[in-house]
Amino acid sequence: SRIIKRQEEKRQRPLRRTTWTVVVFFAVAAIGWFLMPVQPLRIEQPAVADSGFGFIGGMTVMPQLTALIFGLVLYTGAFIAEIVRAGIQAVPKGQTEAARALGLRSGQMMRLITLPQALRIIIPPMTSQYLNLVKNSSLATAVAYPELFQISGTVLNQTGRAVQIIIIVMLSYLAFSLVISAFLNWYNKRVQLVER
Repeated sequence: SRIIKRQEEKRQRPLRRTTWTVVVFFAVAAIGWFLMPVQPLRIEQPAVADSGFGFIGGMTVMPQLTALIFGLVLYTGAFIAEIVRAGIQAVPKGQTEAARALGLRSGQMMRLITLPQALRIIIPPMTSQYLNLVKNSSLATAVAYPELFQISGTVLNQTGRAVQIIIIVMLSYLAFSLVISAFLNWYNKRVQLVER
């Protein structure tokens, strides 16, 4: 019974550590929010204008942004759903049968048996999808949403410095891609099996 109790405590330690990490992250974000001289996002109540027509204040969402988010979510979400489905189906059936034999419920089976094994298969193609999402964000020009590529075109027309503008755009996309790749490669190494 002592051995089982020790094993349970070892399993709960990472959960406690993760919980405290999340709490500290949100606490630092909240403190940073209030210490900033100008709030990055203000929450305002809309009010009726003095003339009686229309509203003053409040937040507005651009229809171009809505169209962009809707399009990218549908397009990328379909690929990500297929990747996750394939990763879950790639886990051998014997694993789920063994989990059922041990008396695990379906939620426990998915969390403890299936997903940890499926993540090893899911992460590499997911890296490609996240990189594609960053590159596909330049399609915002099609719905007239001002994003990096369109703004660089405007700056190019104003200044006439084509080489410098193109280098800045290339370096921006390279930086986004390297950060995403580095993070997902680190996570991929973390979930891979360690062979001895």
